[in-house]
Amino acid sequence: MLRGLCYLWTASLLPITFSGQLHSELTGVLDDCFCDIESIDVFNNFKIYPRIQKLTERDYFRYYRVNLNRPCPFWADDSHCSIKDCQVEPCPESKIPVGIKSGNYNRYSQVANANTDIVDCEQAQDLGAINSTLSNYSKEAFEDWARHDDAQDHFCELDDETSPDADYVDLLLNPERYTGYKGPSAWRVWNSIYEENCFKPRSVYRPLNPLVPPRGGDDDGEGFYNWLEGLCLEKRVFYRLISGLHSSINIHLCAEYLLAEGWGKSLWGPNVQEFRQRFDPAETKGEGTRRLKNLYFLYLIELRALSKVAPYFDRAFVNLYTGDRQEDQASKELLLQFFNETKAFPMHFDEKSMFAGQKIEAKTLKEEFRLHFKNISRIMDCVGCSKCRLWGKLQTQGLGTALKILFSEKEIKNLPEHSPSKGFQLTRQEIVALLNGFGRLSTSIHQLHSFRALLKEKR
Repeated sequence: MLRGLCYLWTASLLPITFSGQLHSELTGVLDDCFCDIESIDVFNNFKIYPRIQKLTERDYFRYYRVNLNRPCPFWADDSHCSIKDCQVEPCPESKIPVGIKSGNYNRYSQVANANTDIVDCEQAQDLGAINSTLSNYSKEAFEDWARHDDAQDHFCELDDETSPDADYVDLLLNPERYTGYKGPSAWRVWNSIYEENCFKPRSVYRPLNPLVPPRGGDDDGEGFYNWLEGLCLEKRVFYRLISGLHSSINIHLCAEYLLAEGWGKSLWGPNVQEFRQRFDPAETKGEGTRRLKNLYFLYLIELRALSKVAPYFDRAFVNLYTGDRQEDQASKELLLQFFNETKAFPMHFDEKSMFAGQKIEAKTLKEEFRLHFKNISRIMDCVGCSKCRLWGKLQTQGLGTALKILFSEKEIKNLPEHSPSKGFQLTRQEIVALLNGFGRLSTSIHQLHSFRALLKEKR
């Protein structure tokens, strides 16, 4: 069935061309894996994209608790955006489902669903990622584990959800789109990520770095990619994940661009010229196609993580608790259907090829990998635009959660069927970030098809 869909879909998916000339093709097998781009397009656009859109509209997944007021730990904040489209509107307490803000574990009782005696949003001690008929021992275990942050598991700097500076944000009312945030402040964030956290020596020059003067013939990227190919698989994967995330974010900004600003109403839509500036091989010296291929690679990594974490949610006592029984049951059914689709994909990335060397060396490399990524999550607090910071933190945490899953295979296999596990657990914040972060990748690949059509019209 997938092959048949592939033929029909790819008949309309001509290689991405710009300015009427075929400079490069976004097609074929990806590096470091055995999956082709055409199969991902078909699978995503027909199977995954419609389901992930429905899922992220559910109450459990649309409310994300985040602290957007944490200071940048690396340099003085210098550019908090004054543009109105940069601002994030926190969700009023009255709009938050009672089960989410109360963290109530007492099933679906009248007390849990009442509008009185609700624990205040800012004082909630637990978001109730899992709700069921738990024993007192299990509830005490949850509280104990929440206090015990096992740093070996986390790839991200997690926000303190109990902080008075943390707010619930309705992601559907604060969509990711172009806000006007750009220039030296934005460049510095990405430059810090690439130059200081991607295992790159300063002697190797990254192509098209806006903060470094052009170097003539050395700026075509050949030296950089010769260096990259000489790295071990794990460090190569790290760079491609970050590049893929950057590409996905750029596609969202191009697809939801401020086209016109009227009286009280703004017009948002795709900006083909902006897309070309970021991805046209002619305008990016061939970088555009590499960037897009890294997006597909990142998609595969997160897709693999989702397929592997399915057993965690298959257990009957795990609920997506909001306090509304029907809503929660429907959400879990949708989630399990979604996981079944992810498991059906025939060309998953094989994460077992990573950290497979000598035990001590592999452990050291894995820890270095984790710390580098955790540092990137901290850099997201340096983004000057609040809305960009929101989505940067969410998508970084989503990827960090995916990595945590991929490298917890043994713990997931040994999950107890009828009780929580101290060996592997996910907070509600991680679950929301994981699904919404992957939803953003799925949307990016879907939006590429729209840009193909627009480019074809312009030619």
